Amino acid sequence: MQLDQIFSPSVQHTLDVIGIFVFAISGALLAVRKNFDVFGMAVLAEVTALGGGLFRDLIIGAVPPAAFTDLGFFVTPLLATVVVFFLHPHVERIQAAVLVFDAAGLGLFCVTGTTKAYSHGLGLTASATLGLATAVGGGVLRDVLANEVPSLLRWDRDLYAVPAIVGATMVVLCIRFDALTSVTSGLAAATAFVLRLLAMKFHWRAPRAWNRRSTVMEE
Repeated sequence: MQLDQIFSPSVQHTLDVIGIFVFAISGALLAVRKNFDVFGMAVLAEVTALGGGLFRDLIIGAVPPAAFTDLGFFVTPLLATVVVFFLHPHVERIQAAVLVFDAAGLGLFCVTGTTKAYSHGLGLTASATLGLATAVGGGVLRDVLANEVPSLLRWDRDLYAVPAIVGATMVVLCIRFDALTSVTSGLAAATAFVLRLLAMKFHWRAPRAWNRRSTVMEE
């Protein structure tokens, strides 16, 4: 079994499209909150959904990137933009459900990003790092374009990168001990997914500097 194809091709493609759609929804919703026009909504949707995978593919030399060779990957964020454009009040009301699917996309992409990086010759540490970048890179680009501090860097946001790091680390450990299968890959994705859900439920956050005594006002 090829490392970058841990599920059957049809299942892999379906999961990728679902993850892309949900990430694109979050980008389009942020554009609405920022009062962007429809073009701005589409840009944020595309960047959020495809940015992490695009960055990974360029780093590992998988060119042209999948975002430009699979029409479904490119069109899906546009469909998400249309949905948010017309139905954003309704989408906002099911934000909790969107976050659940976003967590699922996080788990999936940290695993597929890691395996694809390793299959292109990167070492274990670099592969895990690119797995993380695949999962969270689009969100970072989204926030930068929207002139916000990336959620990934804010102490007052629930853990997001840590679950992806855990999932990617599980994958490289499985690779190291020759135990990577569709089952163990699915377990890694599920672990990242559950950790993200628990972080949202219990508001788990990463610690700040030890013995921090800054007099600067919190923003």
